[in-house]
Parts: sequence; C-alpha cells; structure tokens
Amino acid sequence: MGMNFLVGQSGGPTAVINSSLAGVYETARSCGANRIYGMQYGIEGLLQEKLVDLDQLLGNTLNIELLKRTPSSYLGSCRYKLPTPEQDEAVYQKLFSIFAKYSIDAVLYIGGNDSMDTIAKLSAYGSRIGSPIRFIGVPKTIDNDLMLTDHTPGFGSAAKFIATITKELICDSNVYDLQSVTVAEIMGRHAGWLAASASLAKGEDCDGPDMILLPEIPFSESVFLSRVEALRKEKNNIIIAASEGVQTEDGTFLCDLVSGSGAVDAFGHKVTLSGTSRYLSGLIQKHLGCKTRAIEFSTLQRCASHLISRIDVNESYQVGGAAVLAAMAGETGRMSAIIRKSNAPYVSTCETVDVQEVANKEKTIPTQWIAENGMQMTAAFEAYARPLIQGEQLPMYVNGVPRHIRM
Repeated sequence: MGMNFLVGQSGGPTAVINSSLAGVYETARSCGANRIYGMQYGIEGLLQEKLVDLDQLLGNTLNIELLKRTPSSYLGSCRYKLPTPEQDEAVYQKLFSIFAKYSIDAVLYIGGNDSMDTIAKLSAYGSRIGSPIRFIGVPKTIDNDLMLTDHTPGFGSAAKFIATITKELICDSNVYDLQSVTVAEIMGRHAGWLAASASLAKGEDCDGPDMILLPEIPFSESVFLSRVEALRKEKNNIIIAASEGVQTEDGTFLCDLVSGSGAVDAFGHKVTLSGTSRYLSGLIQKHLGCKTRAIEFSTLQRCASHLISRIDVNESYQVGGAAVLAAMAGETGRMSAIIRKSNAPYVSTCETVDVQEVANKEKTIPTQWIAENGMQMTAAFEAYARPLIQGEQLPMYVNGVPRHIRM
C-alpha cells in the first residue's frame, strides 16, 4: 500500500502496447498506489529525468478507454542499450539517484527482448547494492519471439491484421484473368511468426497464401523458382507471404541483396529490413518472365489499432496488472508471462518468470509447425495462433475517423 510506481515503454510499438500501460495504471491505482509516474522515451528519457504524473494524464475512464484504442507507445519509446555496471557504473548511479529522488518503489518496463535486458541489468545491480526497489518486465512485441511466455501481447493483433490484409489481397489479385505473382513482405527478423500468420487467411472462402517463406528455413533460389513455376501451371494468380528476415544458406538477408547490409542499432539489430519482396519479385520476373508485384505491409502491421484482437487487448491489460501485483508481492527480476491453459475454449492466465531467462533470447517457430516442404504451416500452428486473433474492439469514431489520446 502507498507504493510509488514508475513505468516506461521501450522498443518497437504495437497496436495494444497502451493496453498494458492501462493495466499497470489501473491496477496500481486500485491497489492504493501513492504515485504513478511514466518515463517519457523509455530509459533514455529517464536519464534526462523526463517523468510525467499519470494521474494527471490518465485519471478518468474516457482517457483509459481511448488509451486502449490508441496505437504506438503513449509514453514514447527508445532503443537504448543499458551498459553493464563494469562498462559504466555512473549510468546506474544516476538512475538510482533519480529513483531515490522520486521515492520509487517499483520500476515496470514494457517491451521485448532488449527491454528485458534492461530490467535484468537493473534488478541485478539493485540486488548488488541492496536496493529494495522491485524491477518487473511487461512483455510486448509483435514478433512473438520472447521466451517463457506462450505468446506476446501485440502478436495477436498484428496476426489478425496480416491475415485480414492477406485475404483481401488475394481477392484483389483475382480480378483479372492474367498470370501474376504477388509477394507480400511481412515483418520478422529472425522468427517467422508474423509471416506464418498469413496462413490464417485460409478458410472456406479463401485458399490462403500459396507459399510462406520463413527465416527458420534457409532460402534456395532454385527450389523457390521451381515451386513458383509449378504453381503457375495450376493457377493464374499466386500469392507469396515472405518474412523480411528470409536468409540464404550462408546467412545473407535477401533484403541485403537489394540495398546492402545497412546500419545497426545499439543492440546490433539491422535498423531497416526492407527489400525482400522486391528481390523475390525481381527474381521471378527475371527467370520466369511473368507479371509480379512487391508489397510491403511495413509498420501498418504494428499500428493498425482499428483491427485489433479483443483477446490481445485483454491479455495486454492483464500482463500489465500482473506486473504490478508481482511488484507489490516483493518480486523483482521477473517478467509477467502468459500461460495457456486450453485451446477450446481458449483460456490463459498470467504468471511471472525469471527475466534473466528471457533477456536477449529469441523464440523461433517449432520445426513441427512448419510443413515438410518448408513453405506452409501445419494444423498445429493454426491451433496455436487462431485463438489469439479472436474478437474485436471497435474504435471510438469522431468525424468519421478513430479518436486517439495524445500527451
């Protein structure tokens, strides 16, 4: 009772990351928190002491409901790599002096692999100096590549968007009685969960994509072209869902064959992964000579708040609340995680896991969920992913467009 909380958001945003912020805020408030601060622009902004009072910004029901329907990170984000104490202890001394100045009892950080690295380092340093501050991670990423959680908040909504847009794209491609190949480029650096989600477009009224290319399966030009040529003999219009992180046997990203290796961020990740669809489209045109089109879904996958999964909204809110309860129970160095109890009906709950086992690790698609030809998904993947895209949450429309909240 009477605890002071500090919450931040980090890394790439999602369509529901603000639902986790709402979960943190409302749970802390309902549990009698004294003050609830937000850090603007993540840990990088915190180092500049950019803190806001969330009671002043979110202290009414309408703002909370708008927050749940607003894409991107309300508090702002960063991609700041916290050094180790051995590299620069002054950074930790500054952060802990800020925590002391505002009498912070618990720090919650909403983010992905790299954000969990921040929580792991802060909690380890806090333990080393005997600090009573609790550090808890709240999972978030459309990439669905965090360890120790069944799936990540943000993935379900991105998957719903990808499946929907893929289905609409298939309808559009069948307009003309002409041969064509459309390559849709979908996010995913090393894990193909999002590209695999295009398979959810399949149903009674849609065949789904004809090929799915994943980072988990090394790309072979000859195998790829042979498959496209075989499909051309069966149908006029071919749809290919390709992960932006598709790589050759030697680990070269296909997009690098178009635009070069490019810059990397503080965590060593490529800043831009773009060009895979263009490379594949050009390859088809060069060798098979048919009409091709390259489409990049790009950042639309993570900001389409008008098409979010209700399951995703609810679970995003719940992991935020679970993090608050964990901090109040005295836990630190933990991350709230989603545990699946059953598929039919779909039931999940939240528990906490050791953040050290999550930080800087990536979860890829199990081999048994990928078809033997490496270019389609199995029924097991659908059973896993289909429940996560269920339900809708309608925007609040004003003057014909969705209403959002901004700071």
